[in-house]
Amino acid sequence: MAEILIIDGDRSFTQALGKALATHGLPTADCDTLSRAMGLLHTGDYKAVLLGDDLADGDSLAYLATIREIPSFPEVIVISRSRNPDMAELAIQNGAWNYITKPLNMQRLLVLIRRVIEYHEERYSGGIRCSLRRSGIIGNSRLLQSCLDTLAHAASSDANVLITGETGTGKELFARAIHKNSERAANSFVVVDCAALPDTLAENLLFGHERGAYTSADRNSVGLVKQADGGILFLDEVGELPLSMQKVFLRVLEGRSFRPVGGMKEIQSDFRLVAATNRNLEAMVEKDDFRRDLFYRLRGIRMQLPPLRAMTEDINELTCKFIQHHSKRLKMASKGFSPDFLDALMNYEWPGNIRELQNTIEQALSRAGKESILYPRHLPRAIRAEIARRDMEKGTSKEEHQDHLRIDPQDFPTLKEYRNLQYEEMEKRYLLNLFDITGGDVKKSCEVAGISRARFYVLIKQHGISRD
Repeated sequence: MAEILIIDGDRSFTQALGKALATHGLPTADCDTLSRAMGLLHTGDYKAVLLGDDLADGDSLAYLATIREIPSFPEVIVISRSRNPDMAELAIQNGAWNYITKPLNMQRLLVLIRRVIEYHEERYSGGIRCSLRRSGIIGNSRLLQSCLDTLAHAASSDANVLITGETGTGKELFARAIHKNSERAANSFVVVDCAALPDTLAENLLFGHERGAYTSADRNSVGLVKQADGGILFLDEVGELPLSMQKVFLRVLEGRSFRPVGGMKEIQSDFRLVAATNRNLEAMVEKDDFRRDLFYRLRGIRMQLPPLRAMTEDINELTCKFIQHHSKRLKMASKGFSPDFLDALMNYEWPGNIRELQNTIEQALSRAGKESILYPRHLPRAIRAEIARRDMEKGTSKEEHQDHLRIDPQDFPTLKEYRNLQYEEMEKRYLLNLFDITGGDVKKSCEVAGISRARFYVLIKQHGISRD
């Protein structure tokens, strides 16, 4: 079976390239549209994708990140007609293996493809995609799976790691998971809150002090950097690290050594650095608010955590876990939730991300008291108001609104009828998306949905969904 997929709108180019690669023992498949490519990728097991930019049904670079999230996790080599440096930079930022231009240098392309295949086989057959201890990370969306893949890579390495993402996306949770899955798991995980690091005490907290260094120093103190010896030093909110400390810390990173306050000798600390921030460090570097050399030191392995609004398919599982956790903590019976409760959660933007969802579930449980089912009215009023506002903003046109006003009240559905209709539509939409993701594979669809094959056939028949 072909391990390489060529996507390009120029059929003569794809056919000529396929024949050329076949002479080197590299069988290929090809297509000339992105829609056809997505179908092939979901049903095949491709290690490399050669992505052209001469496509009629979409911008290939806009699909790059989506292609890399396909379950086989193919690497993408972009083949472009343009020598635009901005496009090359954008391609790499979106996860491309490399960016090359037409006309092709076949020798270079062959080297790139063989490196991709070697890397892919080592990465996914050699044990890097091992069973991870998730350490509380919940969800199975494609975006989250991509982050877990990077986590596995980071855990198998000893390079510095930079975790970026909005507030509440779980940066510390991922940092701890890297620690627990690494060879340093038996040693310390030391957290440094850079946002709460006072200028006057920063060196003392980080590096400790010798006895007699100042008036109240009646004994030696071990700083946080030394406490992380053999383990991981986690710089939380590293974007808040004062400029005065950035220069000092850069030297520590370069030599893994430091001098305590009042000390005469350098002390070694074999720590691994993991840093996290919700700020745009690149923009800070351009404004001279963050040292460029320190930034380059930090970003050995880069992990970008997606916001919750981009992973709505994980909200159901997260909600179930949080209900179970908080019910146990609050010493109450676990509760269920109505379809419109979940629908409300799915329609909210979650600016505070997973942390906000967790706090919201806790509040809803407290509001519900002894009631066994959670409904939208148990949600905080501010969230319900925001959902209502967004529904109106996304709502119907003026003409459609006028049509609604002309409806006879006798023809208007009851709340129960309306709720059941919305639930059926949501269920059908889920099944259609499921078929799209699994390529129509019934066994895989059942595994993803967590239902039996018999129940699955009942549902697709009920909603009139064809397996084709």
